[in-house]
Formats: sequence, C-alpha cells, structure tokens
Amino acid sequence: MELKTNIHALRGEIAVPGDKSISHRAVMFGALANGTTRITNFLTGEDCLSTIDCFRKMGVVITQQGNEVIVEGKGIDGLIEPTHILNVGNSGTTTRLLLGILAACPFHACLIGDDSIAKRPMDRVTKPLKQMGAHIDGREEGRYTPLAIRGGQLQPITYHSPVASAQVKSAILLAGLHAEGTTTVIEPHQSRDHTERMLRAFGADVRVDGLSVSVTGRQTLQAIDIEVPGDISSAAFFLVAGAIVPNSEITLKHVGINPTRTGIIDVLKNMGANISIKNVRHEESEPVADITVRTSTLKATHIGGDIIPRLIDEIPIIALLATQAEGTTIITDASELKVKETDRIATVVSELRKLGADIEATEDGMIIHGKTPLYAENTVVDSYGDHRIGMMLAIAACITKGSVTLQHSEAIAVSYPTFFDHLRMLQS
Repeated sequence: MELKTNIHALRGEIAVPGDKSISHRAVMFGALANGTTRITNFLTGEDCLSTIDCFRKMGVVITQQGNEVIVEGKGIDGLIEPTHILNVGNSGTTTRLLLGILAACPFHACLIGDDSIAKRPMDRVTKPLKQMGAHIDGREEGRYTPLAIRGGQLQPITYHSPVASAQVKSAILLAGLHAEGTTTVIEPHQSRDHTERMLRAFGADVRVDGLSVSVTGRQTLQAIDIEVPGDISSAAFFLVAGAIVPNSEITLKHVGINPTRTGIIDVLKNMGANISIKNVRHEESEPVADITVRTSTLKATHIGGDIIPRLIDEIPIIALLATQAEGTTIITDASELKVKETDRIATVVSELRKLGADIEATEDGMIIHGKTPLYAENTVVDSYGDHRIGMMLAIAACITKGSVTLQHSEAIAVSYPTFFDHLRMLQS
C-alpha cells in the first residue's frame, strides 16, 4: 500500500487496542479456571484469535462479540484431547504458553504455525518442560514447530532461565501449577510480569522474591472479570509519532503502564520528549493511565542492560525515534531481536536505510546517528510479515519527503487491526 508521507501534524485523542499479552493470558487462565470469565477490551488481532481457536479445539466454550469475550472455564484439569492440530498462526505467546499448559495434560496434541513461527526457537521452553516430565518432539528434537506433545505427571523444578523472557517464565509457571511441589523460575533480568499479576487475580498463590518467581502445584483458579488495558507496545508507535511529527499533540487513553513494560516511556523522557502521564489508576491487577505527547526536541541516548526486557518489542520504533535525535544513539544487549517475527536488527536497519537513515547493525543492537532527515524516491519498503516493522515504517513515512510504498502491510492486523484508521483520524 502507498503510505501518506510528509505529514504536517498529528493531533487528537485515541484509545489503542487491548494489550496483546494480557488478552492471551485472560483467555488461557479463564479456560483453566472454575466459572465464567468475562473479558472486555479484548484485542481482536489475529494472534489472540489463534489462542481462542486453540482452546475451543480443547473443549472450552468461548463466545466473542467484538472485543468482549466470555470464557466458560473447564477447571485446572478440564481440557480434552483435540481432534485437530492446534494452529498457533503467527503467535509465539500462544505457542510457548500453550506448551506449558499442555505439558500437564494427559493426552496428545500437535502444534503448528506459520512460516515465521517455524523459524522461532521453542527449545527455550521445551527443554525445561521435558525436565519436568513432558514428552515433546518436533524438528531438531523439539527446537522448532511442528511440535508434538504428550503431557502427564510433572515434577517441580528450579529453573535458571538463560534469557529474560516472560513467555519462558510463564510456560514453566503454568506447568508448575500442575506439579506436586514448588516450581521456581529465576531470570537474569526481570521480564514482564503479567502472568504473576493475573494468576494472583485468579486466586493463585504466586511468590516473587527479586528475580525469582515460584508457584505451588495443584492450585485451583477462580473466574474473574477482566478489562484489558490499552497495549503500551501499540501505543509506542503513536508516542513516537507525536514526538517526531511537527505540530503534533496526541493523547492516548487507558494505556497499561505496568512497570515491566514502560521502558519506552523512560527512553522518551531520557531523550527529552514532551510527555505527560495523567489519571493513573489501577484496574484489576494492572495500572493504567492517559498519556499525552507533543512534538519534541530530542537528544541521543544509550539503551541497554536491565531496561531491554522492558522495551524489547518497542526497539523498532525507538530506532526511528533515534534518527530524529541530536547525536548518536546506541542500543546494546538486544540480541533477542534476532529471534522475533523477523531478525529485527537486520530488518530495521535495512528498511530505515532505504529512507536515508544513518543506522548500522551490531551483534546485539544498533547504532543510529541523528538528526537525519528522511527522504524517498518511489521507495518500496517491506514489513516482511512483521507487524511491528510495518507500523514503524508507516510512522517513518509520516516524516519522509517523497513517495513510500509498504509491502505486506496486512501483517499489522496481528496486533493492531485499526492502526491505519487511527493514523488517519489523527491527520484530520
């Protein structure tokens, strides 16, 4: 699709879609709970719909009307053997968390996804689940999908995760709910904590001690009502747009500001962005707020270390932000980007270079020299099927002089089906 370029202002108020991580977990935990879980502001993107489809195939009654979802819980041991393959689509969260749940189910299941999922490493989950007693096989001994799993009696473990990953942590904790005894995950840095918060909301006893998280097995979950906050990873694109597009002022309503997710806000502030957070409140287990950002004069920064797990999904749009900051921005400790929907280090660098950005890849991040005007001459850029790359390029076009065409724009529907509608609203 042809992108609108050289935008003169973005102004207005929008509510970004529901948080993808929380929407996934709400369906999963609701399926394992006793009673009826009602979810509002559910993200109706393709990834979360894949989660609904998988649980329906395991006997869970789930009704959906727009962004309202009702899950009739089956209890901790209530899932049934699926008669069809579980297709996770493009969703790494569905794949890894579902493996944690299936590890304890005394039946056979097969998981398959799209071409992108087939390239993403699953052994970071399958290895600890095998240690607990699950039987898992697949390509390269369970490193890649398709995967076959037969669950059963699990043993608790204490697992020192080599990566700070909420998906790894969550999969092991979900398996630990079924194990006799206490299961503990210890991370090198804290990853997002939606699982811990939501399990507590469903009535589970979850203990956190620094970088260690533990659950005791054979707990039961009780259904709750959940209002999903706006996804800060989706909000990040408009937070950056508001900071770099001239004459802009954007307010994002009801955005989740979980401290394990707000690295993007810290970076914006460190770079001098004109940003304010108001109307902070808690809903269920998650804090939310309204965020306003205005056109800003930005300076370069260094991004690395403990903050990386708090903004790993936002690095593509942060790279664009850095092209409009005075000085050299360095991003380090982000090698995890290589195993996302694309190799996001290589893809961000290649696509932004097409628009004139002075950016280079490193082994674990990027170096971005600013401030650099962006330009295009009938330039074709590509999301390569990665929703976050696609949205980053659409925002980049807003400050680009010339003509830009985005290939594979449909990938954006994975997490933000109304993205282009919202972008048009802010231009009017």
